[in-house]
Amino acid sequence: MEVRTRMAPSPTGEYHVGHIRTLMYNYAFARKNNGKFILRIEDTDRERYVPGAVERIQDVIKMMGFEWDEGPGVGGEYGPYVQSERLDIYKKYAEELIAKGYAYYCFCTEERLEKLREKQKEHGVSKYDRHCLKLKKDEIEKNLKANVPRVIRMKVPDHEDVSFDDLILRRITINSDAVDDQVLIKADGYPTYHMAVVVDDHLMKITHVMRGNDWVPSTPKHILLYKFFGWEPPKYAHLPNLKEVGGTKKLSKRFGSVSVYEFLSEGYLPEALNNFLMFLGWNPGTDKEIYTLEEFIRDFSIERIQPTDLVAFDRQKLLWMNGLYIRNTANADLWKKLNAWSEKFDFYLHGKNAEKEKVFAVLDLIKDRMKLLSEYNSLAHYFFEDPEIEKDGLYSYVSDEERGREILEGFKNIYSGVKDWSTPVIDKISHDFISKRNYKPKEAFMTLRIAMTGETATPQIFDILGILGRETVLKRLGSALNV
Repeated sequence: MEVRTRMAPSPTGEYHVGHIRTLMYNYAFARKNNGKFILRIEDTDRERYVPGAVERIQDVIKMMGFEWDEGPGVGGEYGPYVQSERLDIYKKYAEELIAKGYAYYCFCTEERLEKLREKQKEHGVSKYDRHCLKLKKDEIEKNLKANVPRVIRMKVPDHEDVSFDDLILRRITINSDAVDDQVLIKADGYPTYHMAVVVDDHLMKITHVMRGNDWVPSTPKHILLYKFFGWEPPKYAHLPNLKEVGGTKKLSKRFGSVSVYEFLSEGYLPEALNNFLMFLGWNPGTDKEIYTLEEFIRDFSIERIQPTDLVAFDRQKLLWMNGLYIRNTANADLWKKLNAWSEKFDFYLHGKNAEKEKVFAVLDLIKDRMKLLSEYNSLAHYFFEDPEIEKDGLYSYVSDEERGREILEGFKNIYSGVKDWSTPVIDKISHDFISKRNYKPKEAFMTLRIAMTGETATPQIFDILGILGRETVLKRLGSALNV
């Protein structure tokens, strides 16, 4: 049997970073087994539907380096792959369940259901009381004929153990008494997740379902539906969810980004984010930490997924890993990535129209300090535009303004006569100058650094001077002396 996995995002907002981890696992399993990876859009929650979210989700998935074999924009023999285009299919199967006695119409108003919930709170219970299951056939027909608003509910058997074998968590058994008579078709004609996911996974021949372990309590509902229809369920693998480091709760915006788009917009590289996410629940059993997607596909196995509830999302480690990827990227490739990122997220990039030779020299100097693409401008701006200098800052490393001016005048004079403008030459004559004048290196070179960059923390000052060039250096020294 061909392995077929799927990811079925719901367009109710931005695509969560945990979802892309789950997508990656499904994608890798399908690719490793020469199977198919399917993308399906589960847009049946119309109250939370966000216009444009479908397109954004697909865009983010592609930005992260994934593509699908069947789904929106690609097609396939089991489409349509958007649930709102499959309403007649769900209606047909729901009516089949009613005919078999496994589902029933429910005409209860929201007001009645709310009163029921309030009453049940006193006893710590939250289940439908099956009021409409007791309706007689003529009452049901009368309500249907009058077009009374209704839903279709699943009739859950009483006192029955529902079991399934999870590929990660092993044998799981939940008694049906803990399962509510789940709504299958809502009053607006749209299916609930539980109805649609079973019908679609069956019709699309999904063989393996990998999803977050928060879906474990819902799985008995799905197992029962497969039983009612007489279908073979797919194999389930429930993955650990992501939590903040040192906490017991899922990722929170209080600690930083949670959506893939946010991470990418901040300047995380897709390949670094993928590499980090690979290890959130899976381990290769070796010390190897740096993985390409191709290597991950080769080594991935469900057996090595951790059977735990939550795994820590270490934001500092992700930042470190992103910096490592930036440092290990060739300058030409890094410049391409910076340009693509700046265009995608409408970010002005210093040096965009500069000569490549200068840009690459700048990247050589600063990329060891970069942990995010978004840090490039703050590290590189003074190479491409004159800094703004304030007198208080300019002379903060000398005893007084007069001494600071003396230092800058001295540098301007010695640099004016330099013919071989190279880093070693600038380094030597600068040190000879401060030695002859008895200036301390810190007061002299920090004052020079501020005059050149407007910053106090930069790469080696003589490397900066070498890239700026003699004319720019002299011009900035002149400007600093006029502050």
